[in-house]
Order: sequence, then structure tokens, then C-alpha cells
Amino acid sequence: MMDTKYPIGIFQFDGEITNSVTSEWINDIEDLPRLLRDTVKDLDSEQLDTAYRSGGWTVRQVIHHIADSHMNAYVRFKLALTEENPVIKPYIETKWAELADYKMPIDTSLLLLETLHKRWTNLLRNLTSADLDRTFIHPDSGEVTLGKSIGIYAWHGKHHLAQITTLCNRKGWH
Repeated sequence: MMDTKYPIGIFQFDGEITNSVTSEWINDIEDLPRLLRDTVKDLDSEQLDTAYRSGGWTVRQVIHHIADSHMNAYVRFKLALTEENPVIKPYIETKWAELADYKMPIDTSLLLLETLHKRWTNLLRNLTSADLDRTFIHPDSGEVTLGKSIGIYAWHGKHHLAQITTLCNRKGWH
């Protein structure tokens, strides 16, 4: 039986972070807004307010979460590129998902993701090898390189997209 919380599994990468690997991850980040929009374009309000699993977020909350998470990621990258090993501020995702803006129409976050990802992928495509080795410190996870972080966020987008697509498939919405 598929794990509905982690339909593509947890992020794992033990190989060498090469230009080819990061290029593939950047392509995944670039493609996410289009794939997400295509996946949810025909969902009605009731479907958007359906949890992807028992005890999980609704599709609407997942979409708004991706926007919040990737905004934070973009800022983390810029901090790591302009400061020496900055300590980044985490946020309590579950509490953010309870705020009023998570009840807004999803188009606000889909548009935000489209424009954010254009800027973010431009930044990522212009990183040098030295930039990929730059780090930030996450208070919970410790030191993270930008190279690995690209992979984490490529996975993050695919992870949440899979939560939505597997729900749609289970419900016969597509």
C-alpha cells in the first residue's frame, strides 16, 4: 500500500552533487508551477478543501504551503549567498496552514509560485560551484549546502504534487 503522506518517499541523495544533478533539480523546480496548475485546474472548491489523507492538509492548504515554503527557501538561498553560514529562521508550518490566507483562492499562490520560480531558477542557474558549497544553518537540521538544498526543494515540490495527484487518482477526479 502506498504511503499517502510520502507518496514519493523521503528525500535521499547520497551521490555527488554535480552540474548535471543540480541542472535536473533546477528543471524540476522550474516545472513545478506549471505541473501544479495543470493538476488542480479543474478542481472545484469542495475538491480543493479535501484533505489528501486522513489528518492531512487540504489541497488548498498544500498549495498555499508550497508557496510559503518556497518563498522561505528563496530567501534562505539569498542569505547564504550574501552572508557567511547564516542561521536561518524556521517556521511552524502547521500553524501557518491555520491562518486566514490559507483559505484564499489558490490562484494567488499559483501566480506567486510562477513568478517566484522564474526568479529562483534564474538565481539557481547562475550559481557557481563555489556557490553550491555555500551553507546556511537550520536550527533543526544543522548545516546545509545550497547544492543539497536545491535537491531538497526539487523533492519538496514533487512530494506535494504527488500528494495531490494521488488524491485525484484515488477519487477519480481526472
